[in-house]
Amino acid sequence: MMDQAFAALGRFVVRFRYLVVLVWIAVTIVSLVAFPSLGSVIKNMTISDYLPPGAPSIEAVHLALPFQNTQYASSIIVAARENGAMTPPDQAAIDRLEQLVRDMPHVKVVRDLSLSADGAARQAEVQADVPSTGTGAGAALVSDIRSVFGQVNAPAGLNFHLTGDLATTVDTLDAQQASQNAAQRLTYLLIIVLLFLAFRALLAPLLTLIPAAMALALSGPVIAGAVTRFGVQASSITEVVLIALVLGAGTDYGLFLTYRVREELRRGFEPKAAVARALESVGETITFSALTVIAALSTLVIAQFASYQSLGPALAIGIAVMLVAGLTLLPALLAIFGRVAFWPTSTSPRADVSARGWGRLTAGLIRRPAITLGLGVVLFVGLAIGLVGTSLSGFGDQTSGPAGADSTVGTTVIDAHYPASGQVLTAILLRFPQSVWAKPEGLSTAERELGDVSAMRTVLGPLNPNGVPVTVAQLTQLHDQLGDPQALPAVPPSDIGISAREYNAFRATGQYISADGNTVRFLAILKDNSSDPAAIDAIPSLRTAANDAARAAGASQNAVFSRNAFTYDILHTSESDLSHIIPIVAALIALLLSVVLRSLIAPLYLVASVVLSYLAAWGLVAIVFVHLGGSDGVNFIVPFVLFVFLMALGSDYNILVMRRIREEAERAPLREAVREALMRTSGTVTAAGMILAGTFAVLAVTAANEQSRQFGFGVAAGILMDTFLIRTLLIPALVVLLGRWNWRPSRLSQRASLPDIPHVSADQESSTNPH
Repeated sequence: MMDQAFAALGRFVVRFRYLVVLVWIAVTIVSLVAFPSLGSVIKNMTISDYLPPGAPSIEAVHLALPFQNTQYASSIIVAARENGAMTPPDQAAIDRLEQLVRDMPHVKVVRDLSLSADGAARQAEVQADVPSTGTGAGAALVSDIRSVFGQVNAPAGLNFHLTGDLATTVDTLDAQQASQNAAQRLTYLLIIVLLFLAFRALLAPLLTLIPAAMALALSGPVIAGAVTRFGVQASSITEVVLIALVLGAGTDYGLFLTYRVREELRRGFEPKAAVARALESVGETITFSALTVIAALSTLVIAQFASYQSLGPALAIGIAVMLVAGLTLLPALLAIFGRVAFWPTSTSPRADVSARGWGRLTAGLIRRPAITLGLGVVLFVGLAIGLVGTSLSGFGDQTSGPAGADSTVGTTVIDAHYPASGQVLTAILLRFPQSVWAKPEGLSTAERELGDVSAMRTVLGPLNPNGVPVTVAQLTQLHDQLGDPQALPAVPPSDIGISAREYNAFRATGQYISADGNTVRFLAILKDNSSDPAAIDAIPSLRTAANDAARAAGASQNAVFSRNAFTYDILHTSESDLSHIIPIVAALIALLLSVVLRSLIAPLYLVASVVLSYLAAWGLVAIVFVHLGGSDGVNFIVPFVLFVFLMALGSDYNILVMRRIREEAERAPLREAVREALMRTSGTVTAAGMILAGTFAVLAVTAANEQSRQFGFGVAAGILMDTFLIRTLLIPALVVLLGRWNWRPSRLSQRASLPDIPHVSADQESSTNPH
C-alpha cells in the first residue's frame, strides 16, 4: 500500500518536475519577504522562565518583587585607572561622561555610586526605560553609551567599561549571533566537502544540499508563524540547533534518495524511471526516519522545563518542512539533471557490487556474530563507566557575559576593586499576614532563628541594615517619626533631631522591609558560597531552616531566593522530565519501527541499542568535559536532549539498514542478505553519519557556551558510534544470531533461511526487468 503511494508520488514529481522546483522557489521567497524571521519572535528567557509556576523558586520571585527594580533596565558604568589612584582630571572626565549619559534618550537615572577603597575605580548606575531583553532600544542604548567613552577626553590610563544586566544581555546576544553565523558557514562548508568525497561528482552534492538549505530558509518563517499564531515556544538555542538538525538530517535524507537513484541507474533504469523507482523504494524509509524525529521532538511539549519545550515543537516543524522537501524538491531536481548529476562518475550498468573494504570487514565480523556483539557491548559499557564520579551541573555563572566582551571585562574590574561585590548573597524572604510596623517583634525572632543556622556565616536584616545595630524599639520609634524608610531623601533634613548615623541606619531598612511592611528580606552569606554540587544539594535544608524561622516569627509565607536555589529546582525539574518523557519517546519510536519493519521483535533490540549508545555518549561527554576538562559536571540539559536526539536520529539508520536487510532477505539466505544489505547501504550510512555528526561537531566548536558545546559533542559522538559500530556491526551481528525471530510475526519469519530460493543479484534483476 505505502509503496504504491510513494510510487504514485514519484511519477507525479517526475512528470511535473519543473513546476515543483518553481513552487518551492516561489514559496521560499514569499515566506522570507512577507513573514517575520525566527530571530524576531524569540523571547529572551530569564532563569525564572524555565521553571513551572509552582516551583519554589518561582514563589521566591513573587515574594521578592517588592525589592526588585522591575520598571527600568539597569547597567553599570565602571571607570578604573590602570596604575594608582584616580586624579582630579580623572574625576572630571567621569563627571562629564555621567552628564552625557544622563542626557541620552530613554535614560531616567544616572546615580553615582562610590569610589573604591583603593581609590582606583568608580561606578555609576544607569537606569533606562528600555526593554531588558537586550534588543531594540536596549541594544542601541548600550552601543550609544559605549560610543561616548571616547568623547570625554579622558586622561591616558583611565578606562571605561559598561557592565550590569542590560549590557551583559546585549553582549550575550551578540556572541550568540556570531556563533550562529559561524556555525552556519562551517556547516555548509563541511557538508559540501563530505558530499563531494561521498559522490565524487560535481552536481550531486549540490543537488543533495539544496533541498536542505531551502528547508532551513523556509523553516524560520514557518516556525515564527507558529510562535506568533499558536504559541509555540522558541529560544535562542532553537536557532542554533535548527541549523545543525535540518542541514544534517536533511542531507541524510537526501543521501538515502540520491544513493538509491544512482544504484537504480546502474541497474539499467533510465533517469526518470530511476528517480521514480528510488522514491518508491526509499520513500517510506525517509518518511519514517523523519517521523521518528518529529515524534521524539513533539513529546517535549509535555515537558515542565521551558528549554525542552522551546526545542521540541519548533524543531519538529523544521524536520516536517525538510521531509516535504526531501520527497518533492530533491526528486524533481534529480529528474531534471539525470545522469549529469553524477558526472564524472559512471552510472552505466555494472556488475554486482564487490565486497571491498567495509563489505569485507562486516562480512568477516558477522561470521562470528556472538564475539562481535560481545566486544561491542564491552566497549560501550566501558565508555558509560565514565559517568561514575560525575554529577549534573546547572547554568553556571549567569551574571558574567561572554569571554572578552566589554561587560565581562567590566565585571572583572568591579570584582578587583570592590571585593565585597563578589559575595554571593542568599535572600530569605518572609511574608507576614500584617505589617511588621504594627507587630515588629517577629523581626527579632526571625533574625535570631536564622542566625542560629549552622550553614550561615552572616545574616543582614532590618535590625542590622548597614552595620549599625537597631533594636525593635528604636525601629518602631524611628518609623513613627519618619514614616516609610524607602521614601526618605539621601540627605537628612536639618531639623529632625536625629543623628546622621541613626537616620542612615533607618533609611537602609528600606532594602529589607517592603513598602507595605508585609514582606521582610534577610540577606545571608553562606559558609559554602560556591555553586558546587554540595552547595546546591544543601538548598532543601536551607529551605527547611527558612520555614522554621518563618513559623517561629509568625510569617505566613517564606522562600529562599538565590542562584543555587534556582539551579536546584531546574535540576530536579529536568530530572523529572527525564524520567517521564524518555519512556514515552522510546515507546513511540518502537511503535514506528514496528510499523515500518513489520516486526515486533526488531524494535526491542533496536531501541535497546540506542539506549546503549546513549549511555556511552553521555559517559564520553563526562570523560572529556569533566574528568579531563575540569568542568563541574555534565550540564543538566545534555542527558535529556542527548537521548531524544540519538533515539530519533539513530533510528534513521536503523530504518535504512534493517529495511534493506529485509528487502534482501526476501530473496536470499539471511547471512547473505545481511552482507548484501551492508554493502549496499554502508556507503550511505557512512556518509550520512559523517555529515550528521559533523554538523553537531561544528556546534561543539563554535558554540558560545559550554552547554551547547557539551550537547554538540555528545550528539556527534553518539552518531559516530551509531554509524560505525551499532548500525553496521552490532545490529547485523544480532540479526544473524536471532535469525527468523527478527521478523516475527510477519510472513518473512516463517522462512528460516530460504535455502531453495537462489539469490538474484540486483544487476541480474535489472537485465530481466529494466523498467
